[in-house]
Amino acid sequence: MNSTPRLLLLAMLPCMAATLSAQGTAEWTKARQEIHENIRRSGSNYLAYPDPTEEDKLTPAPKGYEPFYLSHYGRHGSRWLTNQSSYSDILGVLQRAQVAGVLTERGKLLLEQMEQINEGAIQRTGDLSTVGEAQHHRIGKRLAKRFPEIFCRPETQIDARSTIVRRCILSMAAACEELAAANPKARIHNDTSQSLQYYLNAPWSEQLTADDNARKQAVPFDYNHIYIHPEAFWARLFTDTTYRDPLLEKPSQLMTRVFAVCSNQQSHEPYLSLYDLLTEEECYDLWKWKNICWYIDYAQGTAPFTQTALLENIIATADTITGSKTFRGATLRYGHDTCVMPLSALLEVAGCYPEVPAEGLDTLDRVWADYRIFPMGSNIQLVFYRPKKGEGDILVKALQNERETTLPGTPVTGPYYRWNDLRDYYLRKIAAYKATLN
Repeated sequence: MNSTPRLLLLAMLPCMAATLSAQGTAEWTKARQEIHENIRRSGSNYLAYPDPTEEDKLTPAPKGYEPFYLSHYGRHGSRWLTNQSSYSDILGVLQRAQVAGVLTERGKLLLEQMEQINEGAIQRTGDLSTVGEAQHHRIGKRLAKRFPEIFCRPETQIDARSTIVRRCILSMAAACEELAAANPKARIHNDTSQSLQYYLNAPWSEQLTADDNARKQAVPFDYNHIYIHPEAFWARLFTDTTYRDPLLEKPSQLMTRVFAVCSNQQSHEPYLSLYDLLTEEECYDLWKWKNICWYIDYAQGTAPFTQTALLENIIATADTITGSKTFRGATLRYGHDTCVMPLSALLEVAGCYPEVPAEGLDTLDRVWADYRIFPMGSNIQLVFYRPKKGEGDILVKALQNERETTLPGTPVTGPYYRWNDLRDYYLRKIAAYKATLN
């Protein structure tokens, strides 16, 4: 059948995203307002990297100081979903419903869209997309522009390391291409190896306590039925709302799978939007559920300590450099969202490790939003400063996704902290955790 009538229908369909009136918006959480302004934020870790804006200017270095070293951990850029079944399972449901004759016009259009999306993902699952590659080109270019004292000197040394996953390797390559273009004299070393996995992509599940593991299994189930109500979504796709697919345990499975594909479409250009399938309220509720799951799994309890080896590597590498009077360069590490999130909590970057709200996880969205921490391309940069002349403390400031943030303790001035204070604090924190394991 010719798809033109259905494509015209899509253009004519009223936008299903609920546009709430200004009245009452004062009661919204900050996250509710942010997702209202940009529905793509509801995609959690699928959010395409939000480049810094003119408002995200950096605070000048303290008088007499200059940057000389940058220590970094970054997530790969935007990608395809990691399993073909993420696409083909949806397609199978729609194909069986077509045979049963129960697809609405919007359901038939989604079938066509999923055929296109599924075919485009064949043998590309998990791969870096062109959107993701471009993200790291921009990040690399900004590194050189923001910190020329580090990246644009003849003596600059850059040690870049990646997990063994292709999308991480290519993200590293994209950033380093820009750094090489900005400074052809820089000495850039790239490495990827199974031997680096223990700190670049630690096996986190083996390091959690039994209590944490039990809680992680319970929370998704508890909150799934609170926030995910697929009845209206089901009716948009199927003329018979009592129809059930033989391979689906419950209708909410189709809703969450479609939402994942919908959220991840921002990883691609041209962009194929599926947001007309979901109201704004449904997207927000789906996000609230995922936000709770990510918090429990990766940012709370003992989960941050899964990145102990990574933080120890950051400290040990800095120890080899901060004593030098002449070194200029960077250590760049490339990995995954499941490392960026707990590392942010372990470092106690602002807003990344709150206590569970007294009112319970239902109000987590008031204090914590996952998409602010680990979008595609997310990164943590620790920038080290030393006196241009004479002696003085080594200072550090932290950037979360290239925006200045705070760390534990009291800064010397603005966002600048004494490195020795931070170093001692983190080492004591790690030692106290390890003592609980004995």
